[in-house]
Amino acid sequence: MKRALGFAFTALVLVIIAGVSWIAFGIFGDRSRPAATTGVVIPQGSTFSDIAAQLRAAGIIGNSTIFRLYAKALHADTQARAGEFRFTPHQTEAEVLQRLQTGGAQIAKWITIPEGYTAKQIAAQLQNEGFGDAQTYASAFMHDSIVIDGVRTKNMEGYLFPDTYLMPLGASPAAVETIMSSQFRKELPADAARKARARGLTVPQIVTLASLIEREAKADDERPLMAGVYYNRLRLGMPLEVDATIEYALPAHQTVITYSDLRLDSPYNTYLHQGLPPTPIANPGRPSLIAALNPRPSEYLYYVYKGHGHHVFARTLSEQNANVAKYLK
Repeated sequence: MKRALGFAFTALVLVIIAGVSWIAFGIFGDRSRPAATTGVVIPQGSTFSDIAAQLRAAGIIGNSTIFRLYAKALHADTQARAGEFRFTPHQTEAEVLQRLQTGGAQIAKWITIPEGYTAKQIAAQLQNEGFGDAQTYASAFMHDSIVIDGVRTKNMEGYLFPDTYLMPLGASPAAVETIMSSQFRKELPADAARKARARGLTVPQIVTLASLIEREAKADDERPLMAGVYYNRLRLGMPLEVDATIEYALPAHQTVITYSDLRLDSPYNTYLHQGLPPTPIANPGRPSLIAALNPRPSEYLYYVYKGHGHHVFARTLSEQNANVAKYLK
């Protein structure tokens, strides 16, 4: 009996040793995968279980459960990155995990550009996300141009479409411009040129108007109404008097526009100059572009922010003054 128990215990130990050896070989010794250079795109928000399953499906690792437990033991399951990765052939699973952690195999990463960002803000975010020097990007954005509806733009402001991109690491300014302006062309409504001409404007002028809406409006349902205010003022030859254009012309961001700022000598000062500013003042999203092409008819000529993401609109200066007194105490 004792001899039988001894054999059973020895067999159990051997099985455990064999299992541990098999797991260790799978993690540290097996170089059979991937058989060829293999790329995967890990979506934003993926859990580590999702990542392990994706790597297993792509033939980069063998057992997703063991890989996940190994990562958890190293507290590495919270450090893997989203993005696009390229794994060269014959890597151990330990090497795969290390490259996921450090980004060693990463060739592109996700970046989200918010609506209403200026070209300079986009350049700063690219630097913050590790893509390159902000000044290099900003300089290119403000000097390069594209042709929209037969019109050469003055720079890239307004045409770097705000969206989430899988951006190649080390992408040149020209590459970033191509990616983002291509998305702008996709998002621009197909009837944009026709509607712009019907209002006596070019598509770049529509984009400029959309940028004002983007910087001033907070609620989507107010964007068409705000567009209508701008069109009314343009039709009557009134200065647009948009505070956001003053802010754009200032050397540094200001949350409050002062009376002295309203006297700023700049073509972007829509208090001093009639008509639209010479270029967009930000990069508008699709709702603002649609609003600029489809303004809501009204008799409103003024608006003022009343809080909680909404504005109150007025037909006359006396109504506007009353609203200012009420909401801007």
